[in-house]
Amino acid sequence: MIQSGNGVQDWIHETHHRLIKDNDMDLGALEKNLSCTLDNPYEEQRGRGRGLPSTENVELLGPDVKRSQPVFIQGNSWGRLREEESRASSLPTIPNPFPELCSPSKSPILSNASLGRSPQWESSHHVVKVFSEDDTCRSLEVTAGTTARNICEILVQKTHALSDENWSLVEYHPHLALERCLEEHESVVEVQATWPVGGESKFIFRKNFAKYALFKNSPSLFPEAMVASCSEANKGMSHSELIQNFLNSGSCPEIQGYLHLKEMGRKVWKRLYFLLRRSGLYYSTKGTSKDPQHLQYFIDVAESNVFFVTQGKKLYGTPTEYGFCIKPHKTRNGVKGLKVFCTEDEQSRLCWISAFRLFKYGIQLYRNYEVSQRSQNAWISSSSLRSASNNTLVAMDFSGCTGRVIDNPNEALSAALEEAQAWRKKTSHRNSLPSPCQAPVLSSAIHRTQPWYHGRLSREETQRLIVQQGLVDGVFLVRESQRNPKGFVLSLCHLQKIKHYLILPCEEEGRPYFTMDDGQTKFTDLIQLVDFHQINKGILPCKLQHFCTSVVL
Repeated sequence: MIQSGNGVQDWIHETHHRLIKDNDMDLGALEKNLSCTLDNPYEEQRGRGRGLPSTENVELLGPDVKRSQPVFIQGNSWGRLREEESRASSLPTIPNPFPELCSPSKSPILSNASLGRSPQWESSHHVVKVFSEDDTCRSLEVTAGTTARNICEILVQKTHALSDENWSLVEYHPHLALERCLEEHESVVEVQATWPVGGESKFIFRKNFAKYALFKNSPSLFPEAMVASCSEANKGMSHSELIQNFLNSGSCPEIQGYLHLKEMGRKVWKRLYFLLRRSGLYYSTKGTSKDPQHLQYFIDVAESNVFFVTQGKKLYGTPTEYGFCIKPHKTRNGVKGLKVFCTEDEQSRLCWISAFRLFKYGIQLYRNYEVSQRSQNAWISSSSLRSASNNTLVAMDFSGCTGRVIDNPNEALSAALEEAQAWRKKTSHRNSLPSPCQAPVLSSAIHRTQPWYHGRLSREETQRLIVQQGLVDGVFLVRESQRNPKGFVLSLCHLQKIKHYLILPCEEEGRPYFTMDDGQTKFTDLIQLVDFHQINKGILPCKLQHFCTSVVL
């Protein structure tokens, strides 16, 4: 029988009213039965309670309940679905047995990396291995948010080293002969995740005195010939003025100059004119022309990292020793995608690398510098407070059976003078040597405990060590001479060049001394020589400021 439109509407309204008035209907039980059936549709019915509600069950709910009535089961099924998803996310990742067949972005590994980092990944612990200069290693368990600054602070505390702003974490790829100093805000776990699995890449804990030379008075860092004068206002600006302009307005100086370029897969080095801007690195197709039609875009600064090339001539055949490399983030293994450059001198290389860091990280670099300065000042102030507390000490007399406090100031002064004279007598062997035979004992023992002394170190290893720890004025070390078995060598960095000064032993009235100027200035030992030149230049081009050192992890 076909009902009219008004009849259908009346029937729907009557049914809806009857459902609302029915308070005896147990929808929760019906929902539970239906959800159990839907969750496992392939299981056979084992009794009336597991399947769809029978006619008997419907009759128990009341004569008005029909099978066609809607049942709301969305909340229960969604809750079970969320529970299964959380259980799946907590399962360990399945390793990929064929990593060479898949790129990182299309890896079949069943993990959360492809869907973004989950909170579990952020809070989970990761193992980071850090090496020292002597290849000793220490493993640290860190979280995903641990920065390079945090790692340095942990290692300084564990090795009982002096805390200063120069400790750094270096990313080193020996198979590519590339290394770079991590910025202090970079995540160590994220950097380690970009390395090839099973490779030789590692972190090195060492000092880098040139890390923040960008924000210090370093006039040789940005040569005037390499800074493009985009406007008359910027023409002829000093290094400090350029940095101040960058901090005030955020404008970075445009760097220009010739570079030797070799792309991977080609044997010929090309000498091209490059320009580094905030938008990227460009080269001119027509000499030194800066016309937009002659500028060719080369690489994006924000999507790459800049590395020092440690063995450029051996591995890449660079024309000079001053090579650097731009490595895109997507390049994980091999030399494909690397952009290797070469400059004419060390000053140009440092200029390009410093400008690259400044363009990429911007004001974040200066914030890192400010944080390091605050940490350094806090450490110095705490040390000065400990030193100032010595003034509150009182004079004591321990000559008798028991100690007593000396209240009389004159007596306290005389006691201090007597103690000083006794101390001079104990240490008089440093200033007056009774026989020359004690000179070898002195020269081979008194300076060996000093952190600036490196023993039998070759000239090439010295050059490498000073370059690694930063070509800053005043970086030095003392080593044994390879040509003169009784002499020593003071290696010093000045104007980004390393100079070597021979220290020879001499004798006057039976007393041995050390000198660097043919006996005009004499020193009783190497400690006195170093202490003197840390205060006075003497014959050196600059004072000794930073000694090269290393720690055992």
